[in-house]
Amino acid sequence: MAGSIMGGSLRTLALGALLASSTLLATAAGIGAQQGGGGVSSRASLEITFSSGDQARIREYYATHSRPGAEALPPGIRKRLERGRPLPPGIAKNFPPQDLISRVAVPEAYELVEVGLDVLLVEIATGIVHDVLMGVIR
Repeated sequence: MAGSIMGGSLRTLALGALLASSTLLATAAGIGAQQGGGGVSSRASLEITFSSGDQARIREYYATHSRPGAEALPPGIRKRLERGRPLPPGIAKNFPPQDLISRVAVPEAYELVEVGLDVLLVEIATGIVHDVLMGVIR
């Protein structure tokens, strides 16, 4: 009888260890999925983007409000303005006028910036670009 109790305890222990390891693997897989598999922090890969309404408001604003002196970036630098990547070091950025910022729903810890003729949604703490509207500034 002692052998069957011991065998039952070992089976229970083995089953518990198996369940714990599968839970651990599932948790690790979930974290990788949140990070986009790229090893970037989970906040950086969250899908924070301009809504279609915000895109329309930004395009409409710049269609009626010109920005004298705004110039296109060189093609090599412009290609580096991608979602999920940090702003290139030393890039000249400007902040849009307050009346535009007040029309757009910018999440806390993010900011709108003008770079060349483009408007970007950038995470303040990391400098990671979350969305880009190309060629909207006139």
